[in-house]
Amino acid sequence: MDTVARSRHIAGAGTTAAAWRLASELATAPSTALDLLVPPGTRVVVVAPHPDDEILACGALLYMLAQRGDAPLVVAVTDGEASHPGSRDWPPARLRAQRSHETVAALACLGLAQPRIERLGIPDGGVEAAEQVLATRLGALLRPGDLLITTWDHDGHPDHEATARACVAATREHDARLLQAPVWGWHWSAPGDGAMPWSHARKLALPADALERKRAALACFTSQVEGDASTGAAPILPAFAIERVLHPFELFFDCHD
Repeated sequence: MDTVARSRHIAGAGTTAAAWRLASELATAPSTALDLLVPPGTRVVVVAPHPDDEILACGALLYMLAQRGDAPLVVAVTDGEASHPGSRDWPPARLRAQRSHETVAALACLGLAQPRIERLGIPDGGVEAAEQVLATRLGALLRPGDLLITTWDHDGHPDHEATARACVAATREHDARLLQAPVWGWHWSAPGDGAMPWSHARKLALPADALERKRAALACFTSQVEGDASTGAAPILPAFAIERVLHPFELFFDCHD
């Protein structure tokens, strides 16, 4: 059976950060350095399906780029307005504004005090239906030689997967490079299951300050890391999910290997 083709439903606590730390696949995945992964002079475009995905996927890399003097472009595909269905505290209009503010605060934590953000306004939960539109709009933003970074195309969340497919189409058409990063893939996949494309994996080792900045940036998303008192719902990003993206490295799959 194709392990990636099996159910990628995101439920429960998933695979723990501790289990991933012991994974032989991670131990043997090739390491890289910032200047090798993102050569100086490369324009970086981070495509986030929802506000917070840019931090979950590559927040430490964004900090390292800011320290190098780079100014990456962050593309917000959706505004994340559907994360709290039925909530009296977080109706869609309030969430849309809140999550935009959270993104700006998080990027400031990473040294991007005046971030370049392009908001596309595609409906949260509706990226698959707008996949071709998204590919076209991304193509209009791209320049030859750009490096796009987005979520993994088998990440488990339909918006993440559709965003990744749109990025594949856009980069192929416009001669840009693409890196994908697991976010919810850490949840549904597990060491030894063969689901992640380890032959294309690259580990970017993180200095301690980059990891701490990423942690601080994630804390800016209060709408996601706190429970919803009006519905009793647990946080969208519980502590165990955050710990899974706070390895001493960030993992990327190079789609052009």
